[in-house]
Amino acid sequence: MTASASVTAPGAPAPGLLPRRVAWEVLQAVSAGAYADIALERALRQHPMSGADRSLVTELSYGAIRQRQWLDGWLDRLGKVPASKQPPLLRWLLHLGLYQILRMDRIPAAAAVNTSVELAKTGKLVRLAPVVNGILRAALRARDAGELLSVPQDPAARLAQAESLPLWLTQQLLTWRGEKAAQAFACASNQAPPLDLRINRLRTSRESVQHELAAIGVESTPIESCPDGLLVTGSAGDLSRWPGYQQGHWCVQDRTAQLVAPLLDPQPGDWILDACAAPGGKATHLVELIDGSGEVWAVDRSAGRLKRLAANAARLGVDCLNALAADATDLLAVKPGWRGAFQRILVDAPCSGLGTLARHVDARWRITPLQIEQLVILQAKLLEGLLPLLSPGGRMVYATCTIHPAENCNQIEAFLGRHPELSLFDQQQLWPDPEQGGDGFYTAVLDLS
Repeated sequence: MTASASVTAPGAPAPGLLPRRVAWEVLQAVSAGAYADIALERALRQHPMSGADRSLVTELSYGAIRQRQWLDGWLDRLGKVPASKQPPLLRWLLHLGLYQILRMDRIPAAAAVNTSVELAKTGKLVRLAPVVNGILRAALRARDAGELLSVPQDPAARLAQAESLPLWLTQQLLTWRGEKAAQAFACASNQAPPLDLRINRLRTSRESVQHELAAIGVESTPIESCPDGLLVTGSAGDLSRWPGYQQGHWCVQDRTAQLVAPLLDPQPGDWILDACAAPGGKATHLVELIDGSGEVWAVDRSAGRLKRLAANAARLGVDCLNALAADATDLLAVKPGWRGAFQRILVDAPCSGLGTLARHVDARWRITPLQIEQLVILQAKLLEGLLPLLSPGGRMVYATCTIHPAENCNQIEAFLGRHPELSLFDQQQLWPDPEQGGDGFYTAVLDLS
């Protein structure tokens, strides 16, 4: 045996097996109700591995979750049992194998098939290992022959299959935007999101952070629309180990989210309320914008989520930020002295998150039209409950990370109809951009006379 030869230790997993097993665990956890980002973070924490393997786990798990419907289409075509009737363990394992074969050019076919079969044998599917082998080899033959799924005639069904989106959503998209714009939205929703940073202007400058990151090989470029924004164009390793993170020089925040806090036009000395604040990205941004002079109250129903906000605030060194665990639909019951007390109120409302499908890969399979109807009711309650806290001459900004009109322009139109004392200063619907990046977002700026 030469010195360069490698040997797998007895009992050790075969090369390349561990990241695929971990990705399979993530798919199982998400199927059981876990959020994809939390499931992935937990799995990577439990299974230490190299940076390359961590990247493989992320691509496999997130990619297979995004493409669930498209992968089910291939299972329906190649298997004897429809995807919806497959045992979940088998279904998610086949998704991993199919994703590698049909979507990842850099994965050798033998590695995709052999590791999937090995996982079946060691993961309670030993009797179904031949099924895994047969379906994946059939997929490989279909790929090499240039075969594709049959194309539905209905435009909404065609878009849903091609871009792996729920049919109800593609039907709505075509109604709202037309075919070309709906296709652009679908494309953006299936891209890996950019990594945007917001520089903490209280502690450093954008140029200084760029220089520090470049020193460790992390390239970045300024985001033109965001005075404190940096787009990371090349990265390596754990972000918490990058220079400036522990010192609170920057935080991760999407560029569209960075546009929201400035819409309040916050001034030093203002009393500002962030009514749905956790995990605190916009609340800490508000403190930075008023130069730490004034008072920002961050309210959220979840005390646990406020702990994360407190940790972020401590790292960033923002001192005038206060947290309160409360229901923002009825804050006056908790704080009667807050009536008319705030010059600025941010209503970063709970929403369907349809503008962040690229970032939250499982969201497309979670949200339903009925849930959106319920969210619209909650959003209206928030607006009604928070308006009495706004002082005369004050400003309220309503923001969501969705593109659904019922949650956005229709919601605000109805709110204004109930309150003639309010005027609409500005509103904007941003759609996910497949070229420039950035989430879909809606904002409405309301002024109280």
